[in-house]
Amino acid sequence: MDKVVESAASAVADIPDGATLAVGGFGLCGIPSVLIEAILEAGTSDLEAVSNNCGVDEWGLGKLLFAKRIRRMISSYVGENKEFARQYLSGELEVELTPQGTLAERMRAGGSGIAAFYTATGVGTQVAEGGLPWKYDTEGNVLVASPPKETKVFATAEGDREYVLEEAIVADFGLVRAWKGDRHGNLVFRDSARNFNPLAAMSGRVTIAEVEELVEPGELDPNDVHTPGVYVQRVVQLTPEQAADKRIEKVTTRPRPSSDPAGSSGDALVDDVATHGLGG
Repeated sequence: MDKVVESAASAVADIPDGATLAVGGFGLCGIPSVLIEAILEAGTSDLEAVSNNCGVDEWGLGKLLFAKRIRRMISSYVGENKEFARQYLSGELEVELTPQGTLAERMRAGGSGIAAFYTATGVGTQVAEGGLPWKYDTEGNVLVASPPKETKVFATAEGDREYVLEEAIVADFGLVRAWKGDRHGNLVFRDSARNFNPLAAMSGRVTIAEVEELVEPGELDPNDVHTPGVYVQRVVQLTPEQAADKRIEKVTTRPRPSSDPAGSSGDALVDDVATHGLGG
């Protein structure tokens, strides 16, 4: 079954206002930036996004956030986006902060047909006991707080231990970016760009993958496939320019050693990625 669609615009055309999106990426690494841009141009709003973070102020999900298209986020890390902080603290955005490993497992469970699971992460904190501010009003008062979650004691090799029940996440749409993909939707991610992408693909009822390199069925070694096509409903082939447009969240520079022939001018600089590498 050929799942390739003609453009990112057509791939996201049926995403309605109010939809829930599971979005791959970590920082700016491996984010489906072309699909996000298509949603922005489509004018879709009132979205709930499930993603490790919300991009930065001018890239990734940050573009949808800046345009006020996102009403709610389920995330684990939000510290690189000033607009995110402003909207959250002023009561414009609802935020469900979730431990990173728990978020990953909630997405994986959703794609595996597992309704909920117990984890030790968060026991004894507001994650389990409730009270985390989800939404503020314009005066800075907590309008919506997280509810308490069910806990249960299980016997372990180290003795009885308390666990908290976490519900799976199933999104209306999954948005991911892959290094390679075939027409059947089988995907391969490159290095650190793998991150949350396979989980977001599993979590979506309808998953759309933008791929940097489209290959024919049979060209991918089955042992190399990270996400099988059963989880993917639409594939968008990127242009070379789109595939090459990858931002770095933080860049630091250092002088190139004078012994390096490439640095003979003494003024050349070499980029050093400080966070969130360029995996794909």
